[in-house]
Amino acid sequence: MTQLWNFPGGIHPPERKDISTAHPIRRAGIPEHLILPLQQHIGNPAEAVVEVGERVLKGQKIADVKTGMGVPVHAPTSGVIESIVEHPVPHPSGMADWCITLRPDGEDQWCSRNPVSDFRTLDRDQVLGIIRDSGIAGMGGAGFPTSIKLRPPRDRKVSTLILNGAECEPYITADDMTMREKADEVVAGLKVMAWILRPERCVIGIEDNKPEAIAALRKATEGTRTEIAVIPTKYPSGGEKQLIQILTGMEVPSGGIPADIGVMCQNIGTAVAVAQAVFQGTPLIARIVTITGDAIDEPGNFEALIGTPIKYLLEQAGVHQDRLSRLVLGGPMMGYTLTTEAVPVTKTTNCVIAATAAELPAPPPEQPCIRCGLCAEVCPMELLPQQLFWHAKATEFEKAEHLNLFDCIECGACSYVCPSSIPLVQYYRFAKDEIRVQRAEQLKSARARERFEARQARLEREQEEKELRRKERAKAAAEAQAKKKADAEKAAAEGEAVDERAARSALVEQALARKKAKTGATTPPSATRATGEKPDIEDLQKQLDHARSKLETMQSMLDEAKAQQADNVEKLERAVAKNHDRVKRAEEALAEARDGPADRTTVSGPTH
Repeated sequence: MTQLWNFPGGIHPPERKDISTAHPIRRAGIPEHLILPLQQHIGNPAEAVVEVGERVLKGQKIADVKTGMGVPVHAPTSGVIESIVEHPVPHPSGMADWCITLRPDGEDQWCSRNPVSDFRTLDRDQVLGIIRDSGIAGMGGAGFPTSIKLRPPRDRKVSTLILNGAECEPYITADDMTMREKADEVVAGLKVMAWILRPERCVIGIEDNKPEAIAALRKATEGTRTEIAVIPTKYPSGGEKQLIQILTGMEVPSGGIPADIGVMCQNIGTAVAVAQAVFQGTPLIARIVTITGDAIDEPGNFEALIGTPIKYLLEQAGVHQDRLSRLVLGGPMMGYTLTTEAVPVTKTTNCVIAATAAELPAPPPEQPCIRCGLCAEVCPMELLPQQLFWHAKATEFEKAEHLNLFDCIECGACSYVCPSSIPLVQYYRFAKDEIRVQRAEQLKSARARERFEARQARLEREQEEKELRRKERAKAAAEAQAKKKADAEKAAAEGEAVDERAARSALVEQALARKKAKTGATTPPSATRATGEKPDIEDLQKQLDHARSKLETMQSMLDEAKAQQADNVEKLERAVAKNHDRVKRAEEALAEARDGPADRTTVSGPTH
């Protein structure tokens, strides 16, 4: 016999489970429209991979998560995609979210499927891929993707695999009826998950108020090493941490997960979905939903397609709208009131309570806390609900977090026993949401600061590099200037031009000299007179023009040198004087040529 432990606190509310277990599971049929939310699990929402007007087949993938954590969404039946718009979805706030609306064509035509006869011939990652591609998320809680949960960190070996069949909350019997009628599929799914995880122990925990389910599972596990653990009926024994404590005696550490102590919990419905995905190739397109309450004529459990409107299910169960006072999604302890019947069934929907005013009366007005301490006595997590309430109401969130607010599983036991009718769980949810918002803002601020600091560092680095390049350019310019100055001084010492303009003038002068050498224009006037040759007036005029041009150039250079380089003024003055002499000689030669032979004696002096 499996050894059992106990957990602190807990309550025994009226079960009212017999209302919905009188009939076997019924098929809900196909409604006129199916509304498929793109966000049905923890993680990133899926993105539509179909277009409006496109015809899809049953089981075809119509939305998928491309990046991040998530699972795809499949078409529950064949039909046409009618729209992709925002629509009310199951949420405590009554919010709307993006949904794909499918109009069934009545043919219920399947797409191609790939069942696996022996999963042991596949790799572990291949089986996990089948589970992921089948869109399976946890069907008993928040909807954590099963393929990710079945892949724990390498340093956390799972030694105990628990299948949670406790189903402790009042009214809900979806898992109970599943275990009664689909025990073989439950065990088949457990075997697949056990093959993936290789645990040392597999155990199915069931409350003792489900004798038919216990008998069915014992028969299905004959010849296997799977344990059937029958636990006492107490709320919330179906909570993950409480069931682990009952079956192993170990407590999940504060802020930790079951894998930290080598344990993993899976839901009954999840096990059936895994078996169908592997052995039949069927994705998660339907689930068992309990429709119950005193406003229902034929309460029971329905196998409903994902996306079925709640209103359609209520009609199948025979709802009396005149008696309906309150519509609750989930159980009376942890569920929430629906604002509309138009919301669809999702992968995590397990129960809908259509209650009359007498069955679930409106809560009385909140009264001041009388400090009775009952909330602390029934808390299964051994928290201090009274202090948490005070801090949450005073918006002292840091103090509430210091008292392990996030260890609260929101079971509602404290609110159930409070004589002052204080909605304690609502205060805790409010505080948690505010803390999450603050953390998100802090994270956003920290990331913005990191981006700002990175930008400042980059700008400083670029400025330093720019300054370094500027210094290098300045150094190169100084070296070039020094070299130019040295070359100028050397050229001045040799009687040459001291800058580029002077160099060009020197080149002109050299070209003129070569011209004179060719034409004999450099012959002294006395030699011309001696030989009696007639001077070339045109050539002398050109020489004069060149000389005047060089004089003007040198004069402008002199002016610039006086303003820029005082040390070169004297050198330029000598060069200008030299050119003055050249101009004077050229003018004399031109004048002598123009005057003719009659004046030669005057110019040349007496003859002997």
